[in-house]
This record gives sequence, structure tokens and C-alpha cells, in this order.
Amino acid sequence: MARKIHRGDTVFVANGKDRGKQGEVQRMDPKKNRVLVAGVNLTRRHQRSRPGVRQAGIISFEVPVHVSNVQLICPQCNRAVRVGFTFLEDGRKVRICKKCHETIT
Repeated sequence: MARKIHRGDTVFVANGKDRGKQGEVQRMDPKKNRVLVAGVNLTRRHQRSRPGVRQAGIISFEVPVHVSNVQLICPQCNRAVRVGFTFLEDGRKVRICKKCHETIT
């Protein structure tokens, strides 16, 4: 099955504590249906020091978000949209924006 969101896409967070934020997809986990979005769903963790590797302290890092909680931002109409699929004349399957009906690369 084709994925509606790919790595490198700009997405809008529709649900959760970071609702309304935008960010770029850095990593996908298709088995768990999760995406890692830059600057979204930050969590903090107390880290013990490891000599020569890292300093002790509280670090913050991104945690993956479920793919159902994000929407793709269309590059043409610049809005959060639903994604559909269509076939081109040469037989390729491409993503399309459901609002402006333009292909998404």
C-alpha cells in the first residue's frame, strides 16, 4: 500500500499537545505507523554522564507521532490537505492534493 506521507514532507500536526505546529518529516516507521517530525512532540529525559561521550543533564529530543495525527501541507496551495492517488499517462502512481488537484512530488 502506498504511503500518503513521505520523508522530507512538511506536515501539520492536527491532534495532540503540539496541535497547530508544522515541521518536516525526518524519519518514518511504517510498521508502527509513526513519523518523526522536527520540533514536534519534544520530551525531556535525565541522562547520566558517560566519560568522553556525553555530559550529564536533562536532554530534550523528539518522539515519533502517529501518522493519523498529522496532515500533509500541499506545496502548491500551502494548506493542510488530504492526499489521494492517481495514475499518470505513463503509468506512474502519484499523490495528489484533494483541494487543488495538483500532483505532489
